[in-house]
Amino acid sequence: MTLAEKFDQWAKEYKQEGQKEGEALVLQRLLSRRFGPLPPEVLARIASASEEDINQWVDRILDAGCLEEVFRP
Repeated sequence: MTLAEKFDQWAKEYKQEGQKEGEALVLQRLLSRRFGPLPPEVLARIASASEEDINQWVDRILDAGCLEEVFRP
């Protein structure tokens, strides 16, 4: 792999990680607005979640009656 290809790979990974962090922050904000202050275990779960999980939880926010329903399996 050339140095230029390696830089391209790093840039792509950095962008994906930044996007995931941004989505996690939006999820936290929406959850806080809807359900109030978030417990530390919820914040930890969001921080360690995959992008797929975060997107799934965002989709559930409007229909969930409580915080637990957002994170159901």
